Amino acid sequence: MKTITKMLIAVFITIVIPSHAQISIISADLFITQDQMLLANEINESGEPFAEALGYDLDDLDPMILNLPDSISYTLGIENYEYSRYQLGTVISRSGIGLHMMWAPMIMQMAAMEPDEFDGMYTGGTPNGYKEDDELMKNIMHFAMIANGMAPMNPWPQFAEFQSGNPHLPQAVAPDFQMDFSTLRWDRNLMDKTFNLGAMGQTLMKQYLWAQDMLGTFHDENEEEVVPNGINSPDSANSPHFDPSNNIFYGGNNNDGFIGQVLTAEAINKTLFVVNNLAYDGITLRMVDPATYDPANGIIYFPHQIAVTESMVAEGMPPKFSTLTVTDASSELFDQLSYLWGALSFKNMMDPSNSSDEAHLAFHEVFDGDPFPAAMSQSGMPGPFDLMMGTSKVIFMNLMAMHFNETAGTFVNTSELIDGVPQSGTTISAVNAGYITMVLSLMKEEFTGTPLEPMILNAINAQSQFLINSLKDPSGGFYNGYTIGTGSDYTAKSAVSQAAAARGLYAAYVLTENEDYLNAANEAYNFLISNYYVSSLAGFKTELNNDLATYTPFNFAVIAGGLREAALVGGYTEAAQIYTRFFKKVANKMQLAEFDMTGEIGNDSDGDGIPYLPEQVNQLAPVFATEASYNLQITGINDFQNQHQTGFTFYPNPTTSALTISLNLENEAHVSVQIFDLVGKNVQLATVRQMQAGNITQNIDISNIKPGIYFLRLSLNGKPVKAKKLIIH
Repeated sequence: MKTITKMLIAVFITIVIPSHAQISIISADLFITQDQMLLANEINESGEPFAEALGYDLDDLDPMILNLPDSISYTLGIENYEYSRYQLGTVISRSGIGLHMMWAPMIMQMAAMEPDEFDGMYTGGTPNGYKEDDELMKNIMHFAMIANGMAPMNPWPQFAEFQSGNPHLPQAVAPDFQMDFSTLRWDRNLMDKTFNLGAMGQTLMKQYLWAQDMLGTFHDENEEEVVPNGINSPDSANSPHFDPSNNIFYGGNNNDGFIGQVLTAEAINKTLFVVNNLAYDGITLRMVDPATYDPANGIIYFPHQIAVTESMVAEGMPPKFSTLTVTDASSELFDQLSYLWGALSFKNMMDPSNSSDEAHLAFHEVFDGDPFPAAMSQSGMPGPFDLMMGTSKVIFMNLMAMHFNETAGTFVNTSELIDGVPQSGTTISAVNAGYITMVLSLMKEEFTGTPLEPMILNAINAQSQFLINSLKDPSGGFYNGYTIGTGSDYTAKSAVSQAAAARGLYAAYVLTENEDYLNAANEAYNFLISNYYVSSLAGFKTELNNDLATYTPFNFAVIAGGLREAALVGGYTEAAQIYTRFFKKVANKMQLAEFDMTGEIGNDSDGDGIPYLPEQVNQLAPVFATEASYNLQITGINDFQNQHQTGFTFYPNPTTSALTISLNLENEAHVSVQIFDLVGKNVQLATVRQMQAGNITQNIDISNIKPGIYFLRLSLNGKPVKAKKLIIH
């Protein structure tokens, strides 16, 4: 795998960029939780982890100084990281788009065991007939103590997210919004109070990404890092309970330690709620026991949509769900893989047998009984580790029973349960095929040595081969989908199909080292760049041969994931800069507001064009726009071309070491032909000379240029006339 330590900011091929080319926001009225959180996950992984993998030292970054030391490090290390943080904070503690932690399973269970005099003990001393609010406060105070941190005022911590809502804040943002979240709440009447496993799963994955980052080390009272070594601990000797005399606290600093615990508590309670309340046998919602579940004895799965009815319980307390009703009983592949992704990741974090790095040594202290229960292997009672492992097994077994077509060797998008019998669909999308391959590659690693391992590996290989054999167009690119018994989807290929295919096949290659998977992934990436990326406008077409691109949080996320893996696994070093330019062009328009962690303190102090939250004129939360468009048609060269009519071709294309250029000049001109790589670097000046009118043919040696995708540009009298893609094998 190729890596780089620094990349220079190059000027891309400048034909003539039309001044009217810009991103237009089409809609900002609908926040789709699943899509926005997938975006948060993909740009999180394209943030600090990506920058560090490329060799950047993130200590060199200053959020107040835009693009220093360069645009790649700043975009990855500051903007990606912060925008993903906004998304998570909005969903799990500010907007209120879900059920409050006061009514979470573990809080209610612990409250039920408290004595009657507990009511009011942690909430001001006045009983209100409920112990859940005191129990939640007791837990929050404990998290704060062992992290040496402090909770913000008026947050809305939640354990189960709704499907969608309107991100327009119904009130003005207060100046102290970062310490008091009360003015960041959304209008609850404008939320779709529906549970969707995809929304909860993508949020679960984002909770993991931040929790594992925040709790992967310790700190002292001065917020200096204390590196975990398996001996030092915030706990007392031979006890899981906190020892204040150790001067060691959970998390990388006060804030991280506190928030990391809250995120973990939310994730555990959400998963308990899912397995206890949202499993469906085709007739009623019920619980599923991960320890004993076997689909052969009757399938119990998680349906696509469950409507929530709420009721108020007391003044000043959050509403509590009263009824749950299945409104869409289908099993959707993206729902299932989304939750599986998050559960597998938390399983890895909580694994008591994993001591592979300093982070896992820190996690051992987190999951040893305090602040969270230990695993069954240590305590004899099921803990969060067993919950995440069991939930992963349930989802995987249902995927195999309901979604996997063994004969065709592929998963399918949708399945139903009729009279207890799975009725599977016949269509698989390239996006779902890519993402299920990626998620199962993670699962194989987590279940190595178990009876499930060979089944998981077989499914990965089958889906990867299906991607190559059935979803890959022999003439180039990947189809959007395939229907068993009918054939390929011949509609215009989408950019996300190429990016997702690359995402999945790169993951399969890393797992299996099968070169066929790597080659196919590289083909997907090259097709994406060759046919969708308009370098002069730093944008991606979203549909083949359609110059009007339509961007959503979902398709931006998928493209981001594909570009990152092409750089890290495929070795395409230019992919990081392509992603940076795309992010700055599109994401910095679709991001609707930002906080001060990016350097923003008002009046667009960081110079990126994104308003500071209190200055957002439409009172929009710091999330992505629902939809935006970008006209990628390049215009503005016709006048010059009309003055200098020229036939311009070159062959062969693709080529290996030699190229023949053919020109037909109407008038005498000074001719230059240059070859640029994808980041705009001039790799070869093929010819520069005065040429007479007429037909001209010239051979060019390009044997010194490494294989890849390039642009060959013709200029007449110093002005660019035409540019065409060149592929060198």
